[in-house]
Amino acid sequence: MTNRVRLFFFLCLWIGLASVALADDKERTSVGHSITIGPGEQVSEATCFGCSIRVRGHVMGDATTFGGSISVEDQGQIGGDATTLGGNLRLDKEGKVSGDVTVLGGRIHRDPAATVGGDVTTFGGPGWIVLILAIPVVLVGLFVALIFWIVRRLLRRSAPTTA
Repeated sequence: MTNRVRLFFFLCLWIGLASVALADDKERTSVGHSITIGPGEQVSEATCFGCSIRVRGHVMGDATTFGGSISVEDQGQIGGDATTLGGNLRLDKEGKVSGDVTVLGGRIHRDPAATVGGDVTTFGGPGWIVLILAIPVVLVGLFVALIFWIVRRLLRRSAPTTA
């Protein structure tokens, strides 16, 4: 092995170890596997793709799900915002969200004794998800159709005509 290869290998190893050492081990991110924050447990953020978050402890920042639900049980707390896209949010009796609550394409089940420090916004039902996903697709489709129409019109004009 040459010195350059060794140096490159050493730098890659050092950068990899430094990034692992600086990573926030209190942050929870998951794809396809639900996250549970137990009583007495504290995490900085919780993000879930295609799964749900169950909070019985304390999330200091935001809790966000895409295609899953958020459940704040017992004396669970979310210090930031609770946002779910395509799922429900359930706040039990002593559950607390210090920030905003946003539910898109789902429902909010909130005990009257639960606390929300910010705004509560809900766009219930699956129709909102279809609408939000369909509008960009339709706009891109219209844009592509416009480009094809312009190109075809320009090609028609430049084609020689025979009489």
